[in-house]
Amino acid sequence: MHKAALFLLVASLGLAQPAFANALDDAKIAGRVGESATGYLGVVSPPGDAATRALIEDINARRKARYREIAANNSIDLDAVEMLAGQKAIDRTPAGQFIRAANGAWRQK
Repeated sequence: MHKAALFLLVASLGLAQPAFANALDDAKIAGRVGESATGYLGVVSPPGDAATRALIEDINARRKARYREIAANNSIDLDAVEMLAGQKAIDRTPAGQFIRAANGAWRQK
């Protein structure tokens, strides 16, 4: 599949369900949660509180299911979908919120 087509597929992802959007936004603004280059959320300062970890686990499970669906429907590697989604999420992250690069280091954007 052409990279531009894959980008359009990933661009259409709903990375957080509306019910979780406010809680996720609050956690990101507070610096507890960040986006990673792997396409998933992470706790910026482990171990994090139980509610934050539960939110991250739920959203990451939804993301993984959607990434798998895209990969299977388009005969592409899951890794490619995850990495493109991660880059898109990092690109969309507002200044001041946390992102984690491929090397694992958290930093404010």
